[in-house]
Amino acid sequence: MSRIRYLVSYDIADPKRLRRVARALEGFGTRLQYSVFECPLDELRLEKLKAALHPLLNHDEDQVLFVSLGASSKDASLIIDAMGLPYEVRSRVTII
Repeated sequence: MSRIRYLVSYDIADPKRLRRVARALEGFGTRLQYSVFECPLDELRLEKLKAALHPLLNHDEDQVLFVSLGASSKDASLIIDAMGLPYEVRSRVTII
């Protein structure tokens, strides 16, 4: 199975749910910003991620977006351009 890079962003209304969603995503990709992850996923991993997130959400208040960035490969590097503060991968844990 080939992997597709996804930009996954979330808007979660409740702080407790927000922390749970962030922790779930940490197992699938790299945090780019506080509510944005880059996740290289094949079809099975994408379905596993969605299954992991589904019970964490209030489906009337929360939203998770999956944006396909195209095929992922070992040789391809994530290219990010930033304005303002320079881009850096956030490896610290966010405390809200």
